[in-house]
Amino acid sequence: MIYIETTRLQLRDWKESDLAPFRQLNADEQVMRYFPKTLSSEETNELYQSILSEFQAYGFGLYAVEVKETQEFIGFIGFRKVTFEADFTPCIEIGWRLKQEAWGKGYASEGAAACLQYGFTHLGFQEIYSFTAVINTPSRNVMTKIGMDYVKRFHHPRVEKDSPLSEHVLFQIRRLPNEQMGV
Repeated sequence: MIYIETTRLQLRDWKESDLAPFRQLNADEQVMRYFPKTLSSEETNELYQSILSEFQAYGFGLYAVEVKETQEFIGFIGFRKVTFEADFTPCIEIGWRLKQEAWGKGYASEGAAACLQYGFTHLGFQEIYSFTAVINTPSRNVMTKIGMDYVKRFHHPRVEKDSPLSEHVLFQIRRLPNEQMGV
């Protein structure tokens, strides 16, 4: 099923054929440089199953992203329920991960902006958060481009305190009143 369509992208259900390129994506050191480590094939399989389980449980999740013109899988953009202990959790997070060949083309911003709209108008979210390591400038730029507001810095509780990835930035966006959303 296609959940969200943009000019160039389709955000859709996952297919078994996405698993091999998803493993490559998560094993790419450049793609994963702002995460504690790359993922093994087994860890990617576990993440894949977790994503499918979230769709079953909540009716939303991290959508597989493909380029319309080529039907090529390039990564994911979507939502997750975040439950680690912090003053802003539990919450809905928007996130993305795209393969290197898809970088610099505006796909993350295009897909994430459409995803936000879908979250507010179809899923009924009132607020959506995003966070990343302070040093992850590309993702911070996407957050700004899609209209999210900087909230604060925090130390991610699941990242070692002495890691350069420990300090995170938190961004948020709230649903606008219905008349401004075009609903």
